[in-house]
This record gives sequence, structure tokens and C-alpha cells, in this order.
Amino acid sequence: MTNLIQPEPRQRAALAGHERLDQAFADATPEIPGLRALIRESWLRSACFKANPDNAAAPLAFDWDELEDYRRRHPLAAIMPVINKLLVQPSHDSGLLVAVGDEVGRLLWVDGDPALQRRAEGMMFVAGANWSEASVGTSAPGTALALGRGIQISGAEHYQRAVHPWSCTAVPFHDPDSGAVLGVVDITGTATAVAPHTLSLVEATVAAAQAQLRVERLQHAAELARKPVRRRSPAAAAGQGRGATGGSLYRNSLQLLGRDQALLSLGGKTVAMSARHSEILALLGMHPDGLTAEELSSLLYPGEGSTMTLRAEMVRLRKVIQQLSPEAVPGSRPYRLPVDIVADTGQVLSCLQRGAHRIALEIYRGAVLPRSEAPGVVDLRNKVSSLLREAVLTDGSAESLLEFAALPEAADDVGIRHAALRLLPPRSPKRAAVVADLERLEAELRA
Repeated sequence: MTNLIQPEPRQRAALAGHERLDQAFADATPEIPGLRALIRESWLRSACFKANPDNAAAPLAFDWDELEDYRRRHPLAAIMPVINKLLVQPSHDSGLLVAVGDEVGRLLWVDGDPALQRRAEGMMFVAGANWSEASVGTSAPGTALALGRGIQISGAEHYQRAVHPWSCTAVPFHDPDSGAVLGVVDITGTATAVAPHTLSLVEATVAAAQAQLRVERLQHAAELARKPVRRRSPAAAAGQGRGATGGSLYRNSLQLLGRDQALLSLGGKTVAMSARHSEILALLGMHPDGLTAEELSSLLYPGEGSTMTLRAEMVRLRKVIQQLSPEAVPGSRPYRLPVDIVADTGQVLSCLQRGAHRIALEIYRGAVLPRSEAPGVVDLRNKVSSLLREAVLTDGSAESLLEFAALPEAADDVGIRHAALRLLPPRSPKRAAVVADLERLEAELRA
């Protein structure tokens, strides 16, 4: 296997630029034909940091004991199972390395192709090393953090000459609640490390890990809010809280948004429920203390509900859940769910309560069971949609307003579109589509 970079124009420009990498470079800021602007700007920053392009290796920031303690407490420890599954495991035989670093560019985990790991040790691309721009100059991990976005660095575009045989792709990891940068995810290796699909792969992995972190936080908050706190056996307690090692405390979930049939996940198994069972689960999830047969029937059936029909549905629902998870079979007198099942509707409402409308909008995939006519589901649907709309109108950016406008339920929402127009810059190309929508709606009103 070879890591040699082909002498294409971008590489030739970078090699030419390296002939001028000294303090004079920072002073003269020369234009080098063919050198990407972002590379030139990164080199300038690197020169100002006094990074040495002739250093053979990155410096260590931690000894082993310090590293173990630091990464055990780091927020990214919780998402390592996702990174391992989506990136690390496939990389072992592919000639690639996967690295995860903190918010200042210190590598916390490095894994992947064993032979490549040994070669990378020569330039100290190892856990505990500092790969920030201030330390080693231009590299994918450090430059991605400096720019706040995904980046690909090929061969001689690296500031340190010892790194020229390598290429890398890196994407920052943002806190899903605050938006703060928590770290960076990197793929390093041969030219395949900067293939066009590699950036998309890393971006998708980071998005999945951010979503997982968000869901675990919301589910944890939902569990803490439950009352009363149920006593658990020591054996059950011992099996909880293993998210950092690949297990999960929150495996029970219900997806209701934008779906006519809910997806129920129990104990790692997922099944699509019938429309009626979806409604029942949605209603029981809204009432953790339980509902009588009469109460559930009135929420489930328009007009006069039948408790006999309800009891027959509950028998069928119990059989379905029994196959997934016996301990999750709904109880009776009152009807209630014996285990916590986190619904995506609850996640949206929790976010809105905390003022996190952007996260709520990301979770929101459409109306709650949009074809359901169950009175209780209709109330839930209207509540979630109206609260989200109100939050976006009150505090949302133009992008949030346009994202909401793209939802089917907002196809005729004039107010959302007028609010977006007020926030969009006068020269924004997105204004034309909004104006066209408003003209269409006004024409339909006149017709």
C-alpha cells in the first residue's frame, strides 16, 4: 500500500508554496496560482502561530494516565459506540484511520487499519497528541476546528512536510443543544481519505452521533421527570447506564411524527404498529398514570366510544408487544404502560419548553399520525404543531421559518412566509420562491 499523492495541479501548487514557507511567507502573503484560498489562509495562521513545517512529529499533550481520565469524562465518550460502528469497524481493513479529538485539536481516540496505525506513530498521529493549527499547522482536524466546518486536506496541502504522504477529512462535532464545538472526527490515510464520498460519510456519521447524544439527553431528562421513581432490583440497576460502552439505557421509543403507523422500539426490536395500535400507544404515552377504559375510549373513538371494542383492541395490542418485550405489555385497570417509552412528540415538547426550537424543528418530521381522527390524537397533533409554529414565529431565524414552511401542514401558511420575507436579506435568492408561494396562495384565495 502506498500513500503517495499524485502530482495533480493542486498538489503542484502546494509543493510550490512550500518553497516559500518561512517567516517571509507570513509577511509577504504571496499569491500562489492553484493554491486553494483556504489552504493559503490556514498556512498564514500557521506561520503566525510559529508552527514549524519541518517538525517531524506532533507534540504530546497528555501522558497515558491523564489521557485515560480526560477522555473518560469528555462528552464525546458517550458517542464513541456510534463512531465505532459507522467508521472504526469498517476502517480496519480499508487502509484508513479514524481519530476523534477534543475542541482544541488534541486527539483522544485513534483506531483503524493496524499497519497504518504503526506508520502514523512516526508523525505522532496518536491518542494524546496535539493536532491543532497552533501546534502542527494545517491539518484536517486542526483546520476543521479553526473554520468550524468539514474540510479535506490532501498531501502537500499539509503545513508539516512530514505529513505530505497523507490525506485526511475532518468534521467538527457540535453540541446538539448549545451548538458549541465539542470536538472533531477525522479520517486519515491514502487518497481515499479525501474521496468525495468520504466527507459525506464523516458528516453523516457526525450527524448520527449528534442525534444520538441529543436523544439520550432528552430521554434521560424525561426519565428524571417521571414520578414516582420506581424501585429497581440491584440486578436491574446494574444493567443501566452503559451507553459509553455500547449498551443503552433508553432502548424504548415511539415514533409518531409524520407517520400514519407508529414505529415502536422495545429492547432493541422495532416494529410498525397498526393505525389503531399507534393511536392507543400515543394516548397511553401522554398519560403515564394510566386511563380507565372509558377515558381511553373517549380519546380514541370519535363520537360514542365502545369499551368492548377497545378491550378487543387491547388484547391484540398485548399480543404484539408480548413478542417484543413481555415486561412492556400494557396493564389494565387502569390501562397504562409499565415501562417508559420515549415518544418523539415528547422530545419536541421538551425542547420547546426549554426554548430549543431549532432542535425541536430538527426532531419534528411532520404531524402526529396525520390521518388519525382519534380525538386525543387530534388534540396532541394540534398542540405539538401549534407550539412549534409559535416558537418558530417568535424566535426563529429565516432558515427555521423556511424549514417549517416546507412541512406539508404549512403548505398554505401565509404568516410563516411573510415572517420569512421580513428576515431574509434583500438580495437573498431564497426570496423569489417565498414570493412565488405567496402569490400562489393569494391567487387561490381570490379564485
